[in-house]
Amino acid sequence: MNLSRRSLLQIGGLGLLSLPGLLRAEEQGGQRKVRAKSVIFLHQFGGPTHLDTFDMKPGAPDNIRGQYQAIQSKAAGIQVCEKLPRLAQVMDKVSLIRSANHTMKNHNGAAYYSLTGRVPPIDDIRLRDTLELFPAYGSIVDKLAPAKGGLPTFVAYPHVLRDGSVTPGQHASFLGKQHSPLLFTQDPNAADFRLPELSLPENLTLDRLDNRRQVLKLIDQQTELMEISPTAQGIDKFVDKALGMLTSSKVKEAFDLSKEPKKLRDQYGRTTYGQGCLLARRLVEAGVRFVNVYFANNIGGRTNSGGWDTHNFDGSAMYPILNEYLLPITDQTLPTLLEDLESRGLLDSTLIVWMGEFGRTPRINDRGGRDHWPQCYTVLMAGGGIKRGHVHGASDRSGAYPAADPVKPDDLAATMFHLLGINPHTEIYDALNRPFPIADGQPIAGVLA
Repeated sequence: MNLSRRSLLQIGGLGLLSLPGLLRAEEQGGQRKVRAKSVIFLHQFGGPTHLDTFDMKPGAPDNIRGQYQAIQSKAAGIQVCEKLPRLAQVMDKVSLIRSANHTMKNHNGAAYYSLTGRVPPIDDIRLRDTLELFPAYGSIVDKLAPAKGGLPTFVAYPHVLRDGSVTPGQHASFLGKQHSPLLFTQDPNAADFRLPELSLPENLTLDRLDNRRQVLKLIDQQTELMEISPTAQGIDKFVDKALGMLTSSKVKEAFDLSKEPKKLRDQYGRTTYGQGCLLARRLVEAGVRFVNVYFANNIGGRTNSGGWDTHNFDGSAMYPILNEYLLPITDQTLPTLLEDLESRGLLDSTLIVWMGEFGRTPRINDRGGRDHWPQCYTVLMAGGGIKRGHVHGASDRSGAYPAADPVKPDDLAATMFHLLGINPHTEIYDALNRPFPIADGQPIAGVLA
């Protein structure tokens, strides 16, 4: 009996096989002490300007310093931008890494590096998303240390990043689609926000669903099928986990933002990003291990949408974009997330990573903007085994290059895995059975609590 993948999908019906990240992962490599049960990875597509946020240079010339003044934060010796007054009050909860650096100058290549910790094969705008490239952090976690209780390990939303073409590094790549994130692009701020993927069709009962599962188990027992169709291998376990998601009250409740008090929702901000960060808190509270919240789906350049790309290449001046959009939303949502996690006793077990793919040029260009600058930028980390009120590394007097303790994305990757209790030197294998360590760097000892 020869059954095609199409036949299997027809037998399964329901679209169950489209629910990613549900196949049980086999644990590999040595497990270490778990400091972070979960990670919330807040990716700031476009590349935030470090000199106008967390690495101010008040003594630099005007064309480097920019328009903003530095203000003292709640953490001794740490100054931030005057446009971030609420964030200034939670700097005692975070570590700033002011010496992050690499050499990738294009958004897709640099974003791939930030999403995977792996150097892209080329630094070119034409870098394309392929299954040969490295998997996302959350996919590796799903492979090595998956969530329990029918929960997805890795959830990503509410955008698919792209700069022309889709940015690589957002899925499981050669690990297989079963380790890709539960990805959705619905707006968490929409009044009708829901996930139809987690709802059964009206005409389908759980009994009927279970009967279809039994059919799949019968198919799975066919030796000939197992030999000719690797897709069928373990399909009963896949469907079992999909059933778990469809019937889990924890999953359904986690996605129900209406359960949150109106006041708290307002504090996060009635924006896609604000409600997305609130949803991230609900997901890790439920037991999801890795959440990617994408600030925007495009690099930006506008005063009301998009990311942190502030060249002023289309007549949209950098400072109005920062003043009216990027800094206010950041100053509202990020401190609320940190305070909310802290108040619930979740911050110590939840690692927060706030970063973009690179920084911006120290020198303001002749159009009044800042261009791409991967040679030095700032990453914010908090919770989950990270020091509080701390600065690691330093940039030089103009914010151009690391002056102390340089950090690569490879090291950030190793730090995240280390805090999750996963040995960063654990190897995974591509389609050609070639081994790759999950991180090429080393945990950043200077930020570990």
